[in-house]
Amino acid sequence: MIRGTLVAFSMVFALFVAAPAAAVTASGLYNAEVPVAGTGTADLKAGYEAGLRQVLIRVSGSRDVLQREGVAGLLEDAESLLLSYQVRKDQGLTRMQMSFGAVGVNRALASVNAPVWGANRPLTLAWIAVEDRGQRQLITRAEGSSSEQPGANGSPWRQLFLAAASERGLPVALPPASFDNERTLLSDLWGQFVGRIESASENLPNDVLALMRISRSGGQWRAGWVFKGMGMDASERSASAESPEALAVAVIDQWAELYASRYAVSAGDVGDSPKVDVVLDGVNTLADYGTITKALQSLTPVLSVGPSRVRGERLTIQISFTGELDQLREYIALDPRFVVQDAQTVEPQNAGPVEDPKADSAESEMPEGALEEAGAAAEGESMFAYQPLPEGDEQDAEQAFESLYEVLYYRWQLAPGSGDGD
Repeated sequence: MIRGTLVAFSMVFALFVAAPAAAVTASGLYNAEVPVAGTGTADLKAGYEAGLRQVLIRVSGSRDVLQREGVAGLLEDAESLLLSYQVRKDQGLTRMQMSFGAVGVNRALASVNAPVWGANRPLTLAWIAVEDRGQRQLITRAEGSSSEQPGANGSPWRQLFLAAASERGLPVALPPASFDNERTLLSDLWGQFVGRIESASENLPNDVLALMRISRSGGQWRAGWVFKGMGMDASERSASAESPEALAVAVIDQWAELYASRYAVSAGDVGDSPKVDVVLDGVNTLADYGTITKALQSLTPVLSVGPSRVRGERLTIQISFTGELDQLREYIALDPRFVVQDAQTVEPQNAGPVEDPKADSAESEMPEGALEEAGAAAEGESMFAYQPLPEGDEQDAEQAFESLYEVLYYRWQLAPGSGDGD
């Protein structure tokens, strides 16, 4: 398993009958977990540096960032970017969990002229066929199982690719296990014929399809793939490695760097005043809008509040703020009228009916197996969460990829305990 990858991604989505582009907000990109030798000053300092290395790669989108002039100084002073940390024992090993400040890390990357890849990232639906010892199989997610178990076909490839994606902060999903016995699709995948696979993917959230075939020759594994969607170059790309683990890392590294090259913000555009989108449900009147704006403008970290878009009872506004994003959250939390919504309770507007609705529970808004596999590592606890971006038009989606910070979701409630505030 990928060394140092002790984080797991959980995908929280509503799957709609007509699945639109599924760009997602990734929270937890600035978290890291590393092994440490102990709790002495030198041990902790080494842990800070190791954690910051992970975060710099994930947020810049490139491993080459560590070679930039000035990065050694950032690593030496890693503690200054730290918001919190915790040291714990895990099966006899000492591990450190850390959270770095998003604004501080972004500015640090800009200071060494490195790009910054924001929290809103494309979702890749990966159709992967593996040929080994004359047998071919499709790699799928495990139907109805936890993300820590092997896929329905028992292949270790699932964990390897999803763990590599987790390490790079790249949203990747696999097709459901119901496709395991689709030999026609497997044949098309091996030939990299897009048509039927694109049709089979219509009801599966994705921004980009990746059609990949993996085979072994002698001591080398080779992966070749093509992309479909978002105007991606349709020519075949490839990677080779001596082991399945190394191959998964090589492939995901290429994917992450490709996306980052398209969507990362240049150092000069990071700016001194960070901006974040805030989505509020339950905004019914112009008076509500005025009250919300006034309440937010009164918060110490807020520099300015501007409307972005209104759809039905959902208001999306952009806040320019000082300090760290977590500090802004803490100030908003002091006002009980802003009720935090997590990914399970946020439903995109005007996206059509939810497929197969069930009872009111945390799982009720996710169809069977919907994307819980995406980004799953093989061990450890979840430090990341993905949630759908607010429903918008094509221009909204493209602009969202340029946003550096995760979307904040709230319900506007005029009085505590009043439900929807009606």
